[in-house]
Amino acid sequence: MKYRKLGSSDLEVSEVSLGSWLTYGLGVEAEKARACLDEAFNQGINFIDTANIYGRGAAESFLGEALRERPRDSYVLATKLFFPMTETDRGLSRAQVEKQLDDSLRRLRTDHVDLYQCHRYDWDTPLEETMEALSRAVQSGKARHIGFSEWPADRIRASLDLSRDRGFTKFVSSQPQYSLLWPEPEKEVIPLCAANGISQIVWSPLGQGVLSGKYDPESPPPRDSRAASAEMGGFMDRLMRPDVLRAVQRLKPIAAEAGLTLPQFSLAWVLREPNVASAIIGASRPEQVQENAAASGIAVDQELFSRAEAILNEALADARAE
Repeated sequence: MKYRKLGSSDLEVSEVSLGSWLTYGLGVEAEKARACLDEAFNQGINFIDTANIYGRGAAESFLGEALRERPRDSYVLATKLFFPMTETDRGLSRAQVEKQLDDSLRRLRTDHVDLYQCHRYDWDTPLEETMEALSRAVQSGKARHIGFSEWPADRIRASLDLSRDRGFTKFVSSQPQYSLLWPEPEKEVIPLCAANGISQIVWSPLGQGVLSGKYDPESPPPRDSRAASAEMGGFMDRLMRPDVLRAVQRLKPIAAEAGLTLPQFSLAWVLREPNVASAIIGASRPEQVQENAAASGIAVDQELFSRAEAILNEALADARAE
């Protein structure tokens, strides 16, 4: 496993990290989830990402229990806030940052998180209030660093201005969706962040499993797959189109030319971008963790990546046109 520096922070994170969206505490049995976590550490993964909203606290509670016997300095722990936890608890106000961070720490059974992230931008709270609250969280020692997920470029710029002009703590990470199936961050977010000491920690680098190549466009999804799960498959409609699935199948021979499985090839594509510090994987079986972790440190001929991009761009253009 290779490691990369997270933005302007002092954190070194594994190129492949383990996430818990739709899986731990919710869609995956505790015993299997613990086996995935153990395998992650076996593979050198040191970065664990979660959020308060995952299972309404269930993912954090699972991790708090599963990690409690491990030395706290042996892993980098990140969580998030924004989405509604109750009818009244949501957003990035000063009160919510304080309340949700304390609640997350209690569930995670720790006195601090290494990275505290704004899960989305809060248009109902002044950015200055959010930045001040996050700065207080860092000053208190409850969060070592701060980040955001899926913020538009103009809001990232505004946060940088406030950090410079008001002395607020500066963001060190961005967590966008980024994959061969969704290269959008390359347009604005990645260049902006790269110029300002902010690294990407990308989610869904395998397109929620579609880039594993396991979905046959002519057959129903495997019964044990995410797409077949009522708990985990609800966000996959756009990616499960037959034309997209057929295009993904055409990537398998290209991955084989590189001596890789398709998931490894897809992760290597994400990690070819220097501004990406880590690619978050979701796993329901330890073998998936092992296979995906092997993508770290792999160099692939750019010509192979270009061929894969061309195939998917054609399919995705057709999908957008309809």
